[in-house]
Amino acid sequence: MDITDIASEAEEMFLEQALAAQLAAHGTCTEVSATHCEYCGEAIPEARRVAVPGVVLCVPCKQHVERMGGR
Repeated sequence: MDITDIASEAEEMFLEQALAAQLAAHGTCTEVSATHCEYCGEAIPEARRVAVPGVVLCVPCKQHVERMGGR
């Protein structure tokens, strides 16, 4: 086993830990999702509200925010 193999294994381990932490944080979110988008006022589909706890934007508005650099 060379240094590249060791580095690859370490990277994989850190990535798995980071993903596990994200999943744990996402699963314990207690924020209530909005029923209507804060920007445009359109209804946010229930599937999105369930999938993303604490969601406040509809998909088109979220995409717009991301394109604008999070503003």
